[in-house]
Parts: sequence; C-alpha cells; structure tokens
Amino acid sequence: MPSVPLWAGDPVVVVGSGPVGQTAALLLARWGVPVLLLDARAQRETVGSRAICQQRDVLDVWSAIGAGAIAADGLTWTTARTFYGEQELSAWSFIDRGRSPLPPFVNISQAHTERVLDECIAAHPLIEQRWAHEVIGLAQDAAGVEVRGVTADGGLTLRASYVVLAAGGRAEALRTGLGVRFDGHSFDDLFLICDIRARLPELDGERRFYFDPPWNLDRQVLIHPCPDSVFRIDWQVPPDFDLDTEERNGALDERIRRIVGARDYDVVWRSVYRFSSRCVDRMRVGRVLLAGDCAHLVAPFGARGLNSGVPDAENAAWKLAFVLHGWAPQTLLDSYHDERHLAAAENLAVTGATMAFLVPADAAQWQARRELLAAAVHDPAARAQIDSGRFAEPFWYVDSPLTTPDPTRPFPGRPAKGDMPAVVPGVLLPDAPVQVTGRPETTRIRELLRDGLTLLTTEGVDRIEVAAAAARATAAPVQMFGLDRLDVDGVLAAAMDARPNEVWLIRPDGHVAAVLTDPNPVTVTAAVQRALGAGLSGL
Repeated sequence: MPSVPLWAGDPVVVVGSGPVGQTAALLLARWGVPVLLLDARAQRETVGSRAICQQRDVLDVWSAIGAGAIAADGLTWTTARTFYGEQELSAWSFIDRGRSPLPPFVNISQAHTERVLDECIAAHPLIEQRWAHEVIGLAQDAAGVEVRGVTADGGLTLRASYVVLAAGGRAEALRTGLGVRFDGHSFDDLFLICDIRARLPELDGERRFYFDPPWNLDRQVLIHPCPDSVFRIDWQVPPDFDLDTEERNGALDERIRRIVGARDYDVVWRSVYRFSSRCVDRMRVGRVLLAGDCAHLVAPFGARGLNSGVPDAENAAWKLAFVLHGWAPQTLLDSYHDERHLAAAENLAVTGATMAFLVPADAAQWQARRELLAAAVHDPAARAQIDSGRFAEPFWYVDSPLTTPDPTRPFPGRPAKGDMPAVVPGVLLPDAPVQVTGRPETTRIRELLRDGLTLLTTEGVDRIEVAAAAARATAAPVQMFGLDRLDVDGVLAAAMDARPNEVWLIRPDGHVAAVLTDPNPVTVTAAVQRALGAGLSGL
C-alpha cells in the first residue's frame, strides 16, 4: 500500500480480540491509525473448531492485511451435497464471475485463524494488544470516548477517538450502557458439535448435509472436512440432550461410529450449542461502532457469522480512517449502520428460513417437511424447496446512501445459490488478474482497490478531465486506471459488462459506488462526494 499519513490523535480502541476485532485492528493500522486492542480474557482460547468456514472475499480481506496463510493453511472445498436419509438430493458448486486465485471456501479452525492474525498484530507497530482488560463502560463527548475498564491491578481509564465494539454476543452490559436493544430469540433444539480426527477419504473436499439419516432420524447431521484429517460433525439433538450422559453410557461413541464405522478416531473437541437469531437496533452510537456477534447473531447454517463480522470490520475501518484523516465528513460513519444493518437483516432472513425448515414449529409442519423431503427424491420442483443453508456471500449495497444508482444496470435481486450477482452499483467487484504499468508482475484488481478510491475508465473517456474532477472533489487517495490497459485478458471487463465511455467508481472495500455513463466533472464530483457521505444527516 502507498504511504499513508499517521493519525496523531487518540487511538481507536477495539474491544474484543476475536477474528472480527483482530481484523478491524489490522485494517485500521493499515490506514495509519494507531489501535489499542483490548480483551477481557486472560489469554487466547486454543481449542475447538468454532467458526470454521471462511468465504473467498473474507480470505481476500485477510490477504490484504498480511494473513494470507489462512487461505493457504485451510482445506479447500468446492461442492456442497445434500442428502435425504442416504439418498443424494443435490450437489452444487460456487461460481466465480471473475478469476480469483482464492478458493471459494476453506475450512480451518478459528483457533488457527486467530493465531495467524495474532502474528500479524504482533508484527505491527501501530497495534497494542492487551489481555485481561475488561471494558465495563463507555462515556462519549464531542471529542472522543472515555473507556473505563478493569484489570488485575484495578481500574483503568483510557481515551479513544472512536471505539469498535467487537466483544461478542455476550456483551450485554456494554450494549445496554449504549442504549442498544438486541432483539430476537434463541432456538430450543440443541446441536452437538464434535471435531474428530479420522481417515475418511470419501468425505474429503466437500460439505455434506444429511436430512433425517437413519442414524439421526427426524433431525440433521452436517459434516465438514478440516485440515489434518479432522472432521467437524454437527448433530441436531433434542432439547433434553445431555452430553455427559452420552459419554458415560457409550452413546457418543455409537453416534460417531455410525459415521466412521470401525475405523480409529479421536475426539479433538466437543461442545453443545443452542443457536440464537438476534440483531441490535443500532450499529453506530455516536463514536462507537458495533461489529460481529456483538451486533448480530445468526444460526451457523450457511457460515454467515464470522463471514459477516469481517465485512463489518472492513466497512468500519475504511470509514473511520477516512474521517480521522479528514478525507471525508463524519457523516460518512452514518452509512456504517445503513449498510451493515441491512446486511445483518439479510443474514437473519436467510438463516431464519433455514432454521424454520430444520426445526419445524409444530407437528403439522414436521409432517409437511417429511412429505416434501420424500417427494424431493424424484421431483425437481420439490427438491428446489429444500433448505439446507445458503452460504455466506458479500452483501450488495444497492440501497446505500453512498451508492449512485445506474438505471441501465438495475439490481436483479438475490442470485441463485452459489452464484454472484450481476456487477451493478453497490455490488462487490469480482477479482481478476490485472497488469499495472511499472509493475512487472501481474497482480489482481482487489489488491489495488484497497489503496483508496479507484476510478476505472473505458475507451472514449476524457481521463484528464475525470482525474481533475476527482482530485477537486476529495483529499482522499484517488487512483485511476484505464481498463483497456489494466485488464490483461478481458476477464474483468467481461465480468463488469463494461461499455465504452464509462467511469466506474470503486470504494476501498471493493464495492462499486457508481457507474457513470455520462462522465463529466459534474457527475464525477457528485459520485465521489456521495461515496464519501456528503449530504448525510449525521447522528
């Protein structure tokens, strides 16, 4: 990344050193903003798979902050299979409209992800990480935030310019202190999760979801392969399930044997969860931005928890950096709630529909589900109604106040499972190889975009006029590339459906802010200023 100025004021305090907080800290530091990263725990938890499925665009964020080892170390999978009993109903794979070098998904334990991010944090001079620092209160004024905490040595008061609150779903006291509601509900059914190490070559490389297998009748089993011959297995179990009893009477071994057979296995980790569906009513309260599980909880089917928390962190980081450096008005931060709350609502809607199918509310709905599953074995129309989870995907900011709509490129709505939406204003730009003059190696477009605002121009554009207008519109870093010179093999232009005499304005997080079909100083200035929050009301 080109050199950026160093923010000389109070640091941003990030509360919570899980992957969302770690990502926020590293992204802020990348923009030259000092960070104090606090966590109430005495040390890092090092066991258990927890959040294992990491989506391509999240891996891309981590690559940008030096954590590319997460993708390299993870186990890639490309196919999702769904079964009724032991009869396969469907199999589908992910579609890439560009040509990303990153896999669509990798499975890797959260402990490993956190270890890689911790190594990046330890190497960064702008981040100070402190354990056993519990934040108990936040008091704001016009200039910053007073962060009150408790350590082993007593009370602690710190001064922050802003706070990113990524303290997890149990941060009820801090949410209440901010006057934030966390509405929603928890599901009655329990889910048993075991990480087992075994040789199961028939299960490598794909995710398998079983409805009503003979070894877990009327409930589900989900199997994910992980590195080092570890398999994550999730069983839906009754509300009165007791893990200790199962371990004592041999039922847990019998449960596992129904999957692994007579082969040797080791239980690496096991736990029992009850899932929740909740969301805050506000993701920004003045100088405090809520992110990750602290702001929203969703059921895990579709891997939409951490894969939504990391985009929270990226959205917050670039906007905080632009405001702190004076490149954008404080009203830019209003759009953090606008954009990420809509993304949370989408995740709640998708996972809520999945849970309604997985856990019917009454006997009539259970019977309807059994009939639909039985019909799906032979009927494609019934098969299309089976919901085993829609996997995480980048949210589309088509209704964001930062997005300039293009009537010639309307948003077609939620894409088919595994697909990507057409590239229109608000949608994340697909990755593709590009060649930059002066750089002998071929790079990729996503590596360029995070350096500031980016203008991509097609043939016929007066590039000098466009560059001058953008420079007058903002003091933020702006780079411009001719698509005809940048796009080495036409993959990017084809993915964009780029046309002559267009200017594409891309945000630092890779989302398309505008497609200008009549580029001139007035339209360029308006789109740039809109993308930076000019005209928003403020909080």
